[in-house]
Amino acid sequence: MALPDAASMMLAAAVGLVVIGFAGLMMSRHLYRLLLSLVIAEAGANLLLVMAGYRADAIAPIFTADASMPIGMVDPIPQAMVLTAIVIGVGVQALALAMIIRIRNHYGTLDMMELKARMQDEFAQLGQSATLPSKQEQTDAQ
Repeated sequence: MALPDAASMMLAAAVGLVVIGFAGLMMSRHLYRLLLSLVIAEAGANLLLVMAGYRADAIAPIFTADASMPIGMVDPIPQAMVLTAIVIGVGVQALALAMIIRIRNHYGTLDMMELKARMQDEFAQLGQSATLPSKQEQTDAQ
């Protein structure tokens, strides 16, 4: 039995990371775990983008004065997109973590169901009649 090549293994790892991240988003009710799941899915998506520009027989797209034009080069556009995505992702993660810390300090929990109940109690104490819509009300509104 032949072993899979590196590109196939990286592609499988990227898809695996995306699946693990989305599974974490679907199954968790804890805000910090949701953020970690989003980070894992983002890492998988970045790896998928890098793999989109991969060519097994290619070299890095670096030109020098004495070098001749290479026959095959790796596509640099996905690499540039991934660098941009990493920078944007770190900013979003920092903002989300700051918001999570503020939520934890204010409400004392990060469980979404408990947060919803505590927010409704807070709205009721303020004398406002506004409540967060239930899933049934959201479905009916659509």
